[in-house]
Amino acid sequence: MTQQAENRLWYKQPASVWEEALPIGNGKLGGMVHGGTHQERIALNEDSVWYGGPRDRNNPDALPQLENIRTLLKEGRLREAHSLSAMALSGVPETQRHYMPLGDLQLNFRYKNEDEVHAYARELDLFSGIAAVDYSKGGTSYRRETFASFPDEVLATRLTADKPGSISFTARLQRGRNRYYDELVKADESTIVMRGVCGGAGGSDFRMALRAVAAGGSVSIIGEHMVVEGADSVTLLLTAATSFRHGDPESYAVSTGAHAAAAGYEALKARHIQDFASLSERVKLRLADDGTTSPGAASMPTDERLTLVQAGKADAGLTALYYQYGRYLLISSSRPGSLPANLQGIWNEQMLPPWDSKYTININAQMNYWHAETGNLAECHEPLFDLIERMREPGRVTAKAMYDCGGFVAHHNTDIWGDTAPQDIYLPASYWTMGAAWLCLHLWEHYEYGLDAAFLDRIYPTLKESARFFEDFLTETEDGLLVANPSVSPENTYILPSGESGTLCIGASMDSQILHELFTACVEAAKVLGIDSAQRQKWEQMRARLPEPAIGKYGQIQEWMDDYEEAEPGHRHISHLFALHPGKRFTVKGTPEWAAAARVTLDRRLASGGGHTGWSRAWIINFWARLEDGEKALENVHALLGHSTLPNLFDNHPPFQIDGNFGGAAGITEMLLQCHAGSVHLLPALPAAWAEGEITGLRARGGFEVDMRWANGKLAEARIRASAAKLCSVQTNSPIIVMKDGLAVEGVAGKDGLFAWMAAAGDEYVLAAHAPIQSAIN
Repeated sequence: MTQQAENRLWYKQPASVWEEALPIGNGKLGGMVHGGTHQERIALNEDSVWYGGPRDRNNPDALPQLENIRTLLKEGRLREAHSLSAMALSGVPETQRHYMPLGDLQLNFRYKNEDEVHAYARELDLFSGIAAVDYSKGGTSYRRETFASFPDEVLATRLTADKPGSISFTARLQRGRNRYYDELVKADESTIVMRGVCGGAGGSDFRMALRAVAAGGSVSIIGEHMVVEGADSVTLLLTAATSFRHGDPESYAVSTGAHAAAAGYEALKARHIQDFASLSERVKLRLADDGTTSPGAASMPTDERLTLVQAGKADAGLTALYYQYGRYLLISSSRPGSLPANLQGIWNEQMLPPWDSKYTININAQMNYWHAETGNLAECHEPLFDLIERMREPGRVTAKAMYDCGGFVAHHNTDIWGDTAPQDIYLPASYWTMGAAWLCLHLWEHYEYGLDAAFLDRIYPTLKESARFFEDFLTETEDGLLVANPSVSPENTYILPSGESGTLCIGASMDSQILHELFTACVEAAKVLGIDSAQRQKWEQMRARLPEPAIGKYGQIQEWMDDYEEAEPGHRHISHLFALHPGKRFTVKGTPEWAAAARVTLDRRLASGGGHTGWSRAWIINFWARLEDGEKALENVHALLGHSTLPNLFDNHPPFQIDGNFGGAAGITEMLLQCHAGSVHLLPALPAAWAEGEITGLRARGGFEVDMRWANGKLAEARIRASAAKLCSVQTNSPIIVMKDGLAVEGVAGKDGLFAWMAAAGDEYVLAAHAPIQSAIN
């Protein structure tokens, strides 16, 4: 039995809490649609609504105390090193800026009778980006459609009924129980504007405008309320802006709403669907029902399907839906010109949210983009690159002020202003210096997938500047190795033989793994550009002096330079496996000893309760996929859905944190396609339960795009499209024939499941085990 690609979440009831609402977004503007029939709440966000403005928080005592801290660590005087670091290295003040909600749009409906509601359905179409509510009441059928348009920069809600004059409601803009705004004013007879300041020193001004366009009936504004009476249909247009981007945010918000109103709802909707579908429909995934899915699951509401999975039932279709939802959320929270997706994408309802809902860059912000390139959403990666550029100037100041180093540096958090000083007084994380280095690897990854020479030329100075910091910062051990001091292994704690616990250390394993990737990226980038030969040699020499990954007494990858015990063996961070994923150094065939030790590491983590947070479980899926263990990867997909997923499919840390959605989508991709080890590996970690399926539109390093179908656990057919003239190496789990235009390609070298040929730009190649099978995806 097969099924169509899954692309819809739906429910039989309104959301009772924010975590059940349906998210929409255009990168800058987001909404959580609750779908109520008597009162509707659309919780609103604008990505630049952050508390306060930029600050220099670099601690002036950091540099004078740096050598003292390094000496204390070398001498093993941990308590003194910890105490001095907390005082001297922490930012002043210790916290960065935090993300805030824009407010709420509340609609209170009035009906001509008090009949019960019937035939209720609430849905979110992942391909069109439209949330809809349908129901009947008193013999009248009602429908609401809501979407956030990227081309028209407006959040639009359309209310219709099948009987004239049936739509009456009062609309109000609100912001928190304490009314965190300055005033609500009437801009014209159909537009109301909220004015306010985000708060804190230097905080941005914000404006939110609501405009109503009614057919039939009347629209009026009374005090702070918009009143609609007896309309046939109504279009509500919500716009917002802050002074972070606009000199006059009110003028922008009001004029944008007016332009949208002039265009008309159908034109807005058509432009939105065309734009959104151009991204959402690039990749489609179908996983066959292997007979273990509960009967009728595909037609059940999404929350009921999830409940069955939480009870241990299989549902391949829900997995495919979850994958597509991960892509949907990135399209909705990260578009060119927006800020990057934060800890909650753009969807946050709290004035002081968990972990400030900003950018945690010791994995979480990076995980948000693990599926951007493979999932064919390369342009959604761009806001992260913009943030990196915004961090360079503050990062130079931090590098010089704290460490007397060149280049630029960032620690484990940043915010809208690109703040690079340490965040919090939290010894297991705050003084880690690899945040910018890890982020810069995303620049190189984007080049590897697209091979855009102009992009590489533009970002090479950023890569080089990140590496420059470590040329000055790294210190030499007695054995001549180059290490970071001080450092941590995020966010874990080790135990010395004496029983004393420690967090600060010298040369954590993750440091060397990240720096190996960074120096490699710099070397390769310089080679492609044909520049900096002397600098390339220096990076190669430094890379050779980094500590090699070590295998500890349990057969595991060591997390620290010494083989310490862990205070929490089931810790959520598994930082010492960075080189397995998202790094590329540990591979099953290329480094079998390290791969085996990585497996031991994972087994030990999981045996001690690891993966208890959503994002950590998502990371574990990627690890098992890279180890080519499809059964273990699927086991953790089920655990992610069963234990760390909310009714609207948001990831549950707990609380909601979006990185698990993105990491989970990336992990599903890694099970089906990998391209980190020099070849395009098709179906590297295919579990038995996914014996039949199809995916189209994935991207691979080297400028390739891949479609594939499989049956009985074996590749049936693949199509590879090349965007550049390049050697194409493909690894499969069954023999194939490589064809172009129906003819066998000459010069294909094949051995041990690895096939290679010289691809030409613009050509499509068909890899077939037998006669092509008709696609089931539509």
